[in-house]
Amino acid sequence: MTYATPEDAAPDFGLLRPKLRRVAYRMLGSVADAEDVVHEAFIRWMKADRSDVREPEAFLRRTVTRLCLDQLKSAQHQRETYVGTWLPDPLVEAEQEEDVTLPLMLALERLSPLERAAFLLHDVFGLEFEEVAITIQRDPAACRQLASRARTHVREAKPRFRVEKQRGLALAEAFYAARATAT
Repeated sequence: MTYATPEDAAPDFGLLRPKLRRVAYRMLGSVADAEDVVHEAFIRWMKADRSDVREPEAFLRRTVTRLCLDQLKSAQHQRETYVGTWLPDPLVEAEQEEDVTLPLMLALERLSPLERAAFLLHDVFGLEFEEVAITIQRDPAACRQLASRARTHVREAKPRFRVEKQRGLALAEAFYAARATAT
């Protein structure tokens, strides 16, 4: 698939944008940061030699994942202090099977960036460990170990009280609406 101009590549990116945003949001826990990462991936996509790209979705997912890992590892991100208990931005997905609950997002916060990437790419998005390995630049066996460790940490971080999904979604929507009107 060869693109003569940047405008030729924009439609493909537009179709993949929601998937890429979900990957970035689940890695970062922030809607604004996810949008920034997806925007940066778009810029890189436009500058890339797309004649060598066989699978645009894999290329872009890899780019988004690496940008998220860079952000999670950055000195600035580590130095930031947050007053109070940090909670991921609420995001209610239109497609129920794509929704990630707040408890899972909180559990993901306890994972290292590489554990989070391996867990999300394999367990949530269904990629094979070989593809995960290429994406995060690790050995497939190391990716299996990272995902296994992540699963253990996620299980350990189970919520104390079970909340019905509809009630949780209603609370998240109310919080998001209140946050949107406060700014």
